Amino acid sequence: MARRTKVEALETRNRLLDAAERLFQAKGVTSTTLGDIATAAGTTRGAVYHHFKDKADLFNAMMERVTLPMEDALAEMAKDAGEQTEPLQSLRQVMLHALHQIAHDERTRRVFEVAMQKVERTDEMRAVHERHVQVLNECQALTRTALREAVHRQGGALSIALPAATLGLHALIDGLIHNWLLEPEAFDLVRIGRQTLDAYLRGLGFELPWTRPAGARAAQGRARSGGVGNAGRRRQAIGEATPTRPPTAQNT
Repeated sequence: MARRTKVEALETRNRLLDAAERLFQAKGVTSTTLGDIATAAGTTRGAVYHHFKDKADLFNAMMERVTLPMEDALAEMAKDAGEQTEPLQSLRQVMLHALHQIAHDERTRRVFEVAMQKVERTDEMRAVHERHVQVLNECQALTRTALREAVHRQGGALSIALPAATLGLHALIDGLIHNWLLEPEAFDLVRIGRQTLDAYLRGLGFELPWTRPAGARAAQGRARSGGVGNAGRRRQAIGEATPTRPPTAQNT
């Protein structure tokens, strides 16, 4: 009986979160009351307070259902950065996976739409803002770790300081998501996201050999081992942008 009660409680909690997602998207967060959410979920206002302290607590729980897997993947990537052959490749994959989830998973898309377009910074939602800042700081710290390790692996010097590179990368991803949510038919989020992300990383001075076809990578390897003297011509031949300068741990 106790186990069934726990299952039922979880089902009620998920119904409340589902209802909150739909109502927040349709009416906005400020215009949606906890009573509205309870009614839409087929339960009572008391049930809402059983699971959540207030609207901000419910909102943060709604966000965490879709963002925690992304945060966990980023944290795992940073933890293993010292052991990964290509920490930059892992970082790139995590960010592209997030874009894919937003573009192709209805719940993820709805929640990001609510977070970016339907919530106001009010006293009632202060905890939401605080949670947002906390997550942003944690994600940027993990990204810096991955970029620093990638710099160490590839050698050279970043074209800008590491903190600025980290901030710019997150601004790029946030901007892509925000613009796509305004008009999803305007561009392919995953394809354009991949192109601009790779252009940004190359602009920082990183090599991205895994983004090229196997034949082009083999040709570059042969050229490096003894054939072609001009590195710029080699990059042009395989369609690779010439970085400003190769990355190192300088400015990290």
